Amino acid sequence: MSKVFFTKNITPESLIRIYERLGVNLTGKVGVKVSTGEKGSKGYLKANLIKPLVQKLNGTIIECNTAYPGARNDSKEHLEVAKEHGFVFTDIDIMDTNGEFKIPVPSGSKHLKYDLIGESFKNYDSILNLAHGKGHAMGGFGANLKNQSIGIASRNGKAYIHSCGVTEDPDKCWEAEHEQIDFIESMAEAATAVADYIKNNNKQIVYITVANDISLDCDCDCNQGDPVIGNIGIFASLDPVANDQAFIDAIWSTNEEGTEDIKERIDSRLGRHITEYAESLGLGSTKYELINIDEN
Repeated sequence: MSKVFFTKNITPESLIRIYERLGVNLTGKVGVKVSTGEKGSKGYLKANLIKPLVQKLNGTIIECNTAYPGARNDSKEHLEVAKEHGFVFTDIDIMDTNGEFKIPVPSGSKHLKYDLIGESFKNYDSILNLAHGKGHAMGGFGANLKNQSIGIASRNGKAYIHSCGVTEDPDKCWEAEHEQIDFIESMAEAATAVADYIKNNNKQIVYITVANDISLDCDCDCNQGDPVIGNIGIFASLDPVANDQAFIDAIWSTNEEGTEDIKERIDSRLGRHITEYAESLGLGSTKYELINIDEN
């Protein structure tokens, strides 16, 4: 059973505190995978919240270009949007600016034959997967697993995941025919591939999800709506499956007015399947012990 740490407090100080409770010292060159938000979105994790932790780690914010048309499918404009959103306190690396490379997917994968990730991901010794928990138009919800699959994939890699292994072409991937469950499972396969790459290359990774301002749509949506649930808290674990499961379970335990809307969004996209399928691939466990650090 995996440990998941939790705090209701969403502050720069509590973000540092929950990271420290993980008991892992991220060393070497540290990449912080966080969504800096599509131009026009508003739910992304704000710079003033994450800045102290990123600077404590001497981290570099890492991203990859998007497969969909928009302000972030080109590295130059992507960087401009990130800076507009306040991410000017450290370096930003758009990892597929100079290409991509293939990594193997786990045995038992049903959809992907490989994963394609940003070329400069190989330059990092340690990774902080820092996700914003929210809904998602295609995946139902987004947290650490989505941040590790779609988020670390190159632009072509994103197209490959979205098409469930049919094409690497961003202009053609949206036309590929597949079942919704295939897309959910493709994300889990890609997330597991990244975890395996990290493990096999003696790198480190930890997982944190900040569940605040939870909207139905993703931070990648330029027309992102207002939150339907307010602040739940911060989850942290060494197990991304457990951390995503804890986030989902917290949503199912809330009684806010918008809870039914976010539940419907997640289940209409088969979103909860990602944790059970990732567990079957050996990425982590859906069973966890929740440790409230506000109490000790």
